[in-house]
Amino acid sequence: MGWVGSSVAISILNQGICKNLLVNDLNQDIAEGEAMDLNHGSSFYPGATVKPAQIEEMIGCDAIVITAGRGGSGSETRLDLLKDNVKIARTISEKLKGFKGILIIVSNPVDVLTYFYQQFTGLPTHKVIGTGTFLDTARLRDIIGDRMQIEPKSIHAYVVGEHGDSEVVLWSGADIGGKPIREWSKWKPEYEPEIAEKVQKAAYEIIKRKGATNHAIGLVTATLLKWIMRNERRIVTVSTVIDGNFGLKNVAISLPSVVSSQGVEEIIDVEMDDNEKEKFLQSAQVLKEAIAEVQ
Repeated sequence: MGWVGSSVAISILNQGICKNLLVNDLNQDIAEGEAMDLNHGSSFYPGATVKPAQIEEMIGCDAIVITAGRGGSGSETRLDLLKDNVKIARTISEKLKGFKGILIIVSNPVDVLTYFYQQFTGLPTHKVIGTGTFLDTARLRDIIGDRMQIEPKSIHAYVVGEHGDSEVVLWSGADIGGKPIREWSKWKPEYEPEIAEKVQKAAYEIIKRKGATNHAIGLVTATLLKWIMRNERRIVTVSTVIDGNFGLKNVAISLPSVVSSQGVEEIIDVEMDDNEKEKFLQSAQVLKEAIAEVQ
């Protein structure tokens, strides 16, 4: 229940996703205080009860969101957090034996931790979902929308790969209202590297100013949960352990995926041009090397 956990919690409550929300923190006082504070706002969100709980008490939940981990500084990459947060993942996973719901991983480095949570818990790969590049994709659409003066919801463009420095924007398939973005008269080729860098550096810029990123990822996580719980079968860029897509195995990485009440139903082998595919495979290699560092 740090910065991110509290933002996820309030976003879940505001969207009316659950009737019972259990919250945990290593410091029990923080969990109790957050539960009290959130309950005091119950007149202003759809009916739900918030309770502090131990991890073992969450086994029967439909979904568990993991935000636990050491935070990063403005000068650190997400992969710099790797070893400390894998230790935390192992400790938490040991307490999740018997859990059969959907496990959502938010902690960074999210792709590597998604891989290890799946390994440590033994849950099926489709039930362990990292938020991955879902937020990066939202950032991309927001920046494009601002540049083109178009509502971001009308923009279809994806970020794939690592949620981090090696992520890849799929410009070749991006469109606005069904028209390829590169065919719009207002679009300029030089926008692409500029916007891609803004998306990739967004978290660093926020952390430099306020110390953490929390509100947008809270909204992203709650929205992902809502679509899963309602079985909406949306297509989102989330991170899961893949087996064969683009010839890759034993790595968690983001690709457009169909999410439902079962978790990730299908991972889409989205079209990429040769340059994008090369960068995507390089991104996968970065993650495989990070995984190998702690095995």
